[in-house]
Amino acid sequence: MSIFGAMDTSVSGMQAQSSAFTNISDNIANSQTTGYKGVDTNFINYLVQSTPTSNGADSVIAHPDYTNTVQGTVTQSADPLALAISGQGYFNVSEPTANTSTTSTAQTFQSQQYYTRAGDFSLNKQGYLVNGAGAYLNAWPIDTTTGVVNTSSLAPIQISQSTTPPVATSSVTLSAALPTTPATSPVTTQVDVYDALGNMQPLNLSWSQSGTADTWNLAVTSPNATTSPIATASMTFGPGGTVASAASGTLSSLSTSTAGASASANTSGGPATLTLPADFGSGSQPIALDLGTFAGTAGLTQYAGTSLNLQGATQNGTPPGNFSNLSIDTQGNVTVNYSNGFSQAVAQVPLATFAAPDALQNQSGQLYTASQGSGAATVNAVGSNGNTLVTGSTESSNVDIATQFTNLITAQQAYTANSKVITTAQQLLQTVVNMVQ
Repeated sequence: MSIFGAMDTSVSGMQAQSSAFTNISDNIANSQTTGYKGVDTNFINYLVQSTPTSNGADSVIAHPDYTNTVQGTVTQSADPLALAISGQGYFNVSEPTANTSTTSTAQTFQSQQYYTRAGDFSLNKQGYLVNGAGAYLNAWPIDTTTGVVNTSSLAPIQISQSTTPPVATSSVTLSAALPTTPATSPVTTQVDVYDALGNMQPLNLSWSQSGTADTWNLAVTSPNATTSPIATASMTFGPGGTVASAASGTLSSLSTSTAGASASANTSGGPATLTLPADFGSGSQPIALDLGTFAGTAGLTQYAGTSLNLQGATQNGTPPGNFSNLSIDTQGNVTVNYSNGFSQAVAQVPLATFAAPDALQNQSGQLYTASQGSGAATVNAVGSNGNTLVTGSTESSNVDIATQFTNLITAQQAYTANSKVITTAQQLLQTVVNMVQ
C-alpha cells in the first residue's frame, strides 16, 4: 500500500504544482495590467497518519496567496483624469447592466458594489468616468449651491457638458486710495460687471471732494443702466466722521440718499458696504460695493497722492461658458471647468478600506467584491486612513517578472520530480507483478 500511497502523494504534488503554474502564468500575463495584484501560491500538507513509528502517505494542496496590500509602482500617465492610490484603499466602482430598452438610453448599473485599484479613468460619451476595464467610478455628489458633500449617496459620476448659464454680479470688492491733495476735478475708476444675460456692463465710479479734503461724494453710473446715476453716496475719512476713533486716511462715515440704495451702519471695524440698485434692462440687480471696513486700512482709504491709486477690484459675476475640461485634485474633488473661467466642484471621490483586503474576492477586470473574510467596506474621504491620491498617474501591476521566472523554474522542477516518483513507483509495481508470475 505504501507504493500506491506514494503515487497518490505524487499525483497531489503534480496537481499542486499545476495550480502554481496557473498563478505564475496569470501573473506573467498581467505584468502590464493597470492595478493588477499578483497571486502567489501557498502549499499545505495534509496528513493521513503520523505516529512515532508510522508515517502514512500524505498529500499536498495549493492555495492562492493574494497580494492585494502590496503597492504597485505609481507611474505618470498622459491622461489627466487618471488616479493612483498611494497606501491602502480602493476606488468604489459600478458595473453597467445591459440596456435592453427600446425607448430609454439611460445607463443603469448592477446593484453589486465593486472595488478596484485600476485608476485609468477617462470620460466616455455619456459623461461618466470609466476605467480601461469598463468600471464606472463612484463618488459622493456635492451640492453646487452650498458646497456640501452628500456622504450618504455613493453613485457613478456623470458630468454634464452643457453650457453654464451666466451669473449676474451681486458683489464688487474695491481696494483703492483717494488722494489727500485738493482735487479740482473728479477722480474716477471703472469696474466691469455682468448683467443677468451675461453681458459685460461698465460701472463708472467718480469721486469729487466736498468742502474739505477728507470728505468725498461718489457717483456710480453706467451707460446701459435704466437710471443715471445708479446711486450717489457721501463719505468721510479720518476722525472727522461718524467713527471718531478712525485714524487719518481710514473710512469713518458712509451714507446715501438714493432711493433703493443703502449703506451699512457706521461702526468701527464693521463692514463698509454700499448697496447699489442697479438695473441694466433685465430687471433689478442689487450690487454690494464692498469698500473694506470702517477705521480699517484695507479697502477704500485716503493717503498721500495726487490721483486715485487703484490697488484691486474684483466681482463675482460670469458670462455664459462652454464646458472646457474636468479636473480631479489630490483630495478627490471633481471640478468642472468652463471657458469663461468659472469652475464648480460637483463630486468627491472617496476610498474604501477593508479589515483584511487580501481576503477580497477577485473578479474580472481587476475588480473585487467584499467577502466574509475581508469584512465590509469602510468608505471615507481621501487621507482619513493615511492614503493619498496621485493625480495624472496610475498604479502598475505589482508583479515582479524576475521573481515569477524563478518561481516558474522551481515549479517546473517540482512537477518533474513528482512525475519521476510516479514512474519509479510503476517500476516497483512491475517488479512485484513479475515476482508473482
